[in-house]
Amino acid sequence: MQKLTRLVKRIEMKLGRTVSLSKKTKSFKPIERLIIFLTSIFIVLVSSHQNIINSEIIFIDLLKISLETFLYCSALIIVSKKENSMISFNQVILLLSFLLLAQVIKTNFEVNPIAIIVPPSLIISQGLGTLTSLTWVAVSAINWPDSTAFNNNDLFLITIISAIIVAIIGGKVRNRAQLLQLAIFVSLGVFIVESILIYDKTPLIGLENSLPIDKIYSQSVAVLVSLLITNLVMPIFESVFGLLTKARLLELADQENPILRRLSIEAPGTYEHTLLICGLAEEATRMIRGDVDLIKTGGLYHDIGKLHAPNWFIENQTEGTNPHEELDDPIKSCQILQKHVDEGLKIAKKNRLPKPIADFIPEHQGTLKMGYFLSKAREKGQNIEENQFRYKGPIPQSKETAILMLADGCEAALRAMDINATDKEAYQTISGIISSREKDGQLSESYLSKAEIFLIKKSFLKVWKRIRHRRIQYPTSKNNTFS
Repeated sequence: MQKLTRLVKRIEMKLGRTVSLSKKTKSFKPIERLIIFLTSIFIVLVSSHQNIINSEIIFIDLLKISLETFLYCSALIIVSKKENSMISFNQVILLLSFLLLAQVIKTNFEVNPIAIIVPPSLIISQGLGTLTSLTWVAVSAINWPDSTAFNNNDLFLITIISAIIVAIIGGKVRNRAQLLQLAIFVSLGVFIVESILIYDKTPLIGLENSLPIDKIYSQSVAVLVSLLITNLVMPIFESVFGLLTKARLLELADQENPILRRLSIEAPGTYEHTLLICGLAEEATRMIRGDVDLIKTGGLYHDIGKLHAPNWFIENQTEGTNPHEELDDPIKSCQILQKHVDEGLKIAKKNRLPKPIADFIPEHQGTLKMGYFLSKAREKGQNIEENQFRYKGPIPQSKETAILMLADGCEAALRAMDINATDKEAYQTISGIISSREKDGQLSESYLSKAEIFLIKKSFLKVWKRIRHRRIQYPTSKNNTFS
């Protein structure tokens, strides 16, 4: 049975990757497409200008070079959109700008190629993913104009290998300290490899493209300085271009963050509810190989809109009258519930939360019905439409926001179950809630497969079994207590 479960997981991991590549991508406005096109053309001109001024080259060859460069730019954009389905216009421009800047520097200045290619690959891998970074490195290395700095083929090979290592490791780095370590070790590695391969007095290799030791030393220092500067300016890129790095996610997930501190103090019930949801959502996301850091952070902020009126939500109410009962108006009560989404988006904008985090605020509710108040309105015989009692949406646009919606629905039901409930009863409860979301069309744009939904159910059950436990009733006396 365990082998079968492992096989299902492996199949689903592969299916999950396939599905993620078939996601609909964010469409750009016509003016944005025009700017992207013109930027690509400008890169073509920069990369071909030496050939243009070369009177010996024929027109057909020039056209071929220009077309190839344009296709490389297009391939970079396509790969970036496949890896990041909701990539923004600013981020695409950032990719092309890095490519253009590298072209200009390489064409006009004799600069160490490692210092040109490696720093952008680190920023891209952190913010947009390893695959996009590797593609950028490949495009930046193909069909470039001749440059003195790149005439050394051995140095160019070291550059590409260094950039690939940075792209792969950079996509997995989770904090600023690790970024600093990466900068130091890459620079040290470059110095050692260059000393072995292209030092002009190396007796074992004896390559034609050799360099003196002082040149190798200065180049290694240049690489270190460029990577350290990259680490310093990384927060600026995160803010200006909306890059969501692992380090940024972990910083936002710090529960001493002012917004989260306010939530724990002003809406303690919502805060505890949030932590429980995050436990369910993290396990499910880990099971389907999703972005655990993203859902952990997004989950912490999904209900920050309740700060506008905490007492209108049942988890923050103490014994006494429910303000909705005093209001006695189901339609207004629904407007108050919708307002926690609207206010949450305002708080997110005011505090400059990244868009992928802010997306959790409306998408975790989707267009779900506010069933309690809908039934109250029908009891009153009010002339209503069901759409008046639905959240405005949008429905979940990613697997992570969809998982949070499911965790939000299951958390309260699981917590309310009797401690003696069986695993079968808990699983039936989970399945019922998730099936209702499916039938209501809430998961239709999240690209969750049937097998992934099965794994999510199993993970929710696993977490429920973990947190549900009996406590031993310790004996007490007048003089002693036991714990």
